[in-house]
Amino acid sequence: MLKIYNTLTRKKEIFKPIKKGQVGIYSCGPTVYSYQHIGNLRSYIFTDILKRVLTYNDYDIKHIMNVTDVGHLTSDADTGEDKIEKAARKEKKTAQEITNYYWKIFRQDFKKLNIDEPDIWAKATEHIKEQIEMIKKIEAKGYTYKTGDGIYFDTSKLKDYGELAQLRKQKLKAGKRIELKEKKNITDFALWKFSPSTSSGQAKRQQEWDSPWGIGFPGWHIECSAMSSKYLGKQFDIHTGGEEHIPVHHTNEIAQSETTFGKKPWVKYWLHARWLLFKGEKMAKSKGKIYTLSELENEDFKPLDYRYFCLTAHYRTQLNFTLKNLEKAKNAYDRLKNIIPTLKDNPSISLGTERKINKKYLNEFEKAINNDLDMPVALSVLWNLIRDKKAEGEIKTIQKMDKIFGLDLLKEERVSIPNNVKKLIDQREKARKEKNWQKADELRQKIKKLGYWVEDTDKRPMVKII
Repeated sequence: MLKIYNTLTRKKEIFKPIKKGQVGIYSCGPTVYSYQHIGNLRSYIFTDILKRVLTYNDYDIKHIMNVTDVGHLTSDADTGEDKIEKAARKEKKTAQEITNYYWKIFRQDFKKLNIDEPDIWAKATEHIKEQIEMIKKIEAKGYTYKTGDGIYFDTSKLKDYGELAQLRKQKLKAGKRIELKEKKNITDFALWKFSPSTSSGQAKRQQEWDSPWGIGFPGWHIECSAMSSKYLGKQFDIHTGGEEHIPVHHTNEIAQSETTFGKKPWVKYWLHARWLLFKGEKMAKSKGKIYTLSELENEDFKPLDYRYFCLTAHYRTQLNFTLKNLEKAKNAYDRLKNIIPTLKDNPSISLGTERKINKKYLNEFEKAINNDLDMPVALSVLWNLIRDKKAEGEIKTIQKMDKIFGLDLLKEERVSIPNNVKKLIDQREKARKEKNWQKADELRQKIKKLGYWVEDTDKRPMVKII
């Protein structure tokens, strides 16, 4: 029985889809104006684990992820410049060249991290018609007003606005209009933004469309509501994203969608991954504190080292990133990959048991993944299995577990042993050839203290995890 934590209710709930055996998922995807950093990627690894667990539980999934290629301004207050337009001007390229390039890199990162792609990539620029139609419906119901720079949603007309984020909406007096410019309420948000006029002195936009309200472009929030409803219907099961989406983006999605469709709740389950921290703060481009996946590769880390690192913490806990912490995860993952091939030749297990499932450990594993995707506990079950010298059915059980982990645990490869351990192994081999058994034993103990055990064979030493 799968239980997941619902941000909307602030509690774990037994998962019950709208349609038996089927799950509709919408995920907030990238704004493709730059490289996605590893903090962004943690959120997508979480969504990938969610999908794998749902599939493991025999659900058929339809997964949609948006690609924001227009409309995301540099401020959540609907001010500032469009991030795509800004990047295009800076790099002296067209907006489409910018978005296509960074989306391509993003998908390459998915592949490197063993993240399954969504069933549909929904680009905002390819769904302008749907967004305009949705704004017209909201307007017809009396929830919009016009300002000098766009069409806005009037949040004061919703009694439960901000329920997802548990916001206490500020009720502003008319005398504070200067602070808000032309917005009626501080929480009001843009549905459609007008392109700047030639007389304003601002650069002409590359991306703009005609609409019933004038030439312009959609606000950031409307794309997700319009595209999710097109592919998943007026109500669906799960919406995922990062915790930064809760107070503004997802709150506004709910407001405009429930106004349009009259469905409540519009989404049954809201799931959010918490931040990756760097030097105690959220990893963010705006703070200049980021690492990309390629940069980690340049530091001699493999993408799956980072995936393993993410699995060591629950998705609802913030995770502190340092290269030292990643190095620890890499060493653990390498040890795991080194020991698993040796299990096939374990002489202590009975003939034919490699085709069996170890029900004891698999039951513990399933209990962990179905308890709100508890990957740290699931990993500990895996380690206990491979350390259990009396365990049978290890290989088949690991194969089943890796359908969730996505770590290529049984892929035929030998991972690199840390250089300091390699040097000690080479020194020990030399001592053995010189028949200096005392020195060989001393070196074996040093290797043991580092978490490895050297087992001598006729061909070469076999390194095992302790």
